[in-house]
Amino acid sequence: MIIVDENVIGDMDYELAVIGAGPAGYSAGIYAGRSGIKTVIFDKSGGGGLAMLSPNIENYAGFESISGTELMEKMKQHASKYADIHFYEDVKKITKSEDMLNIETSEGKYTVGAILFSTGTEHRKLSVPGETELQGKGVSYCATCDGFFFKGKKVAVIGGGNSALIEAIFLKQIGCEEVYLIHRRDELRAEKAYEEEARGKQVQILFNKIVEKVNGEEKVESLDLKDTANNEKSKLEVDGVFISIGEIPQNELAKQLGVKLDEKGYITTDEQQRTSVKGVYAAGDITGGLCQVITACAEGAIAALASTEALGKKYPY
Repeated sequence: MIIVDENVIGDMDYELAVIGAGPAGYSAGIYAGRSGIKTVIFDKSGGGGLAMLSPNIENYAGFESISGTELMEKMKQHASKYADIHFYEDVKKITKSEDMLNIETSEGKYTVGAILFSTGTEHRKLSVPGETELQGKGVSYCATCDGFFFKGKKVAVIGGGNSALIEAIFLKQIGCEEVYLIHRRDELRAEKAYEEEARGKQVQILFNKIVEKVNGEEKVESLDLKDTANNEKSKLEVDGVFISIGEIPQNELAKQLGVKLDEKGYITTDEQQRTSVKGVYAAGDITGGLCQVITACAEGAIAALASTEALGKKYPY
């Protein structure tokens, strides 16, 4: 049970509003609530973020193997003991007035003292038949998360930038039997050093190829490819496909407050997860860097504790 000092809250509905109920948001809710901060978590859907898409997570401390769905359910249950969670309540507008932040959602209006953005990112999609249907069944957007399950198997990485090359190299390192890199142009956008390393590890680079369809019933079985130079079509048998064509930071609300973003659209923060706007914090994938559940949780905890300064509270760092 959270004991809240109503004199501290004053005219606020909540002290801290967390926007986004993924790993960072849940972690923030737990740490904030346990610190005596009256907290609300908003999520436009049912929560969990991109972590929900991972069929198995084996690198989160304390769980040798757990599905993303199960881990997020455990986090939700834990966070709900310390924060009010409003699922399917979409934040539409945020404005700042003096030391308060005003939030308008699809359900109502709220005044808070601090905001934490944990809005995450969305993967760029190929938007081809089979991609959505086989997501989590061989279609992945994170080699670090899911690559281990394809040890000894044939996989393809889609993309031509640094991230795609790094994922291809990683997959080869962990023991995938064959790794193909599929790129739509006749040369890669990645740094030459990554290309040379990939070739040295026998990553097979297929230029001028696009994926037209992901095939499979219960799992990925093959890819339909088309040559962009001569329109010739072919089929590539693989057990998994890693799509690495970029991410889209969910930064629209941060822009409303004039929060500083980097050149890729991610929110910039300091070591305490503070943004360029007083009383506004950010954590998780929306800040760029490593897209890992454990990293997001750590940032959420740091941000929640740091928000005590904006709320005029003390916390022994």
